[in-house]
Amino acid sequence: MSTSFYTLLAIVIFIATYGIIISEKINRTTIAFFGAVLMVLFHIIGLDKAIEAIDFHTIGLLIGMMIIVNILKRTGLFEYVAIKSAKLTKGDPWRILFILSAITAISSALLDNVTTVLLVAPVTLVITEALEINPIPFMMAQILSANIGGTATLIGDPPNIMIGSETGLGFMDFIINLAPAAFVIYIVTILILKVIFKSQLHVKDELKAKIMGFDEHRALKDKPLMIKSLSVLSLTIIGFGLHQFVGMETATVALAGASLLLLISKTDPEEIFHEIEWLTIFFFVFLFILVGALEEKGVIEMIAKGVIDITQGNLMFTGLLILWISGIASAFLDNIPFVATMIPLIQSIGKLSTLNITPLWWALALGACLGGNGTLVGASANVVVAGILEKHRHKISFMEYMKIGFPLMLISIIIATAYMYVFYLM
Repeated sequence: MSTSFYTLLAIVIFIATYGIIISEKINRTTIAFFGAVLMVLFHIIGLDKAIEAIDFHTIGLLIGMMIIVNILKRTGLFEYVAIKSAKLTKGDPWRILFILSAITAISSALLDNVTTVLLVAPVTLVITEALEINPIPFMMAQILSANIGGTATLIGDPPNIMIGSETGLGFMDFIINLAPAAFVIYIVTILILKVIFKSQLHVKDELKAKIMGFDEHRALKDKPLMIKSLSVLSLTIIGFGLHQFVGMETATVALAGASLLLLISKTDPEEIFHEIEWLTIFFFVFLFILVGALEEKGVIEMIAKGVIDITQGNLMFTGLLILWISGIASAFLDNIPFVATMIPLIQSIGKLSTLNITPLWWALALGACLGGNGTLVGASANVVVAGILEKHRHKISFMEYMKIGFPLMLISIIIATAYMYVFYLM
């Protein structure tokens, strides 16, 4: 059969797989697995090439950080910090919202946003139930803060992990180029949320006193393990900061930290490996194969030529086009498959033109990470928090979230546009 037939077949399989992922009718890992197998089965991509397409730097970094976090969460540190923060505010709901959001943003930058909300959200519910106040404003603030905080670093959000692995951009590159924008966007977002939720953040004095009765020290389950975990996490973060200078991959740093912590903590590895989000890991694996098949058949290069034709090779237009498309698309689509498709596209733009494509990576990272705040399905952290709320009989609807999240996402993209224009695209 002709090459054009296999190219068309690759596009059909990819779009069909992507469409089912968006619809959530079938588990996303299952359908990505099926789509990847079809690509190999129909000889669109050979098995050897399919394995080559898997980015093991991304996989290694994710597994390493998941191991470290799964050990750290056993210590009760996150619950301790949340309760302590609530007591420092003396039960004032606005201050609690601000502090828990700040903890979420910072933690999401240093860990990852899904892990952070899994740890902070349940404690938030304990506090809001004690105060007899609607938890939705607090949870929405945490979703937004998690995605904004995750934008700031290489390891904060899966799109950044993927971009860093494919481009060689390091931990400090992400902080220097993205953290300033993320900080400004976070402050603006929190101030707007204060205005939006002002009427809902009122609590009786006797309920505030109830918060003061919580004993944060009871949350700490294993202090020796906490010291070991924080020591290794600190070394790992230092390793991320220095990895470019010592010629070491971020995946190597994360896996080294994970193996060291497993060794010195004497934690049962079977339990820890059981808690790794293998569905997410394998979703990445199959996604890399799907995108690799498109690359193999020249589809990505074809799209890249189209983008260059539209923008006429102008860096400013190309950068802003990527930023806005990434932002809007990531509000409605999962940003992981979207970024997996965009990475080879930007690489092809670099090969086919004389553009310095480094600013395009920052445009993609800002758009994909911030765009996740637009709707309830825009990022994994959003879905996780919605699920936690439902379990506690507090439902947030798609439209209820979107009325607040989408305008705030647009404001964040506007700020990112100004930032990109002033520092990279003028």
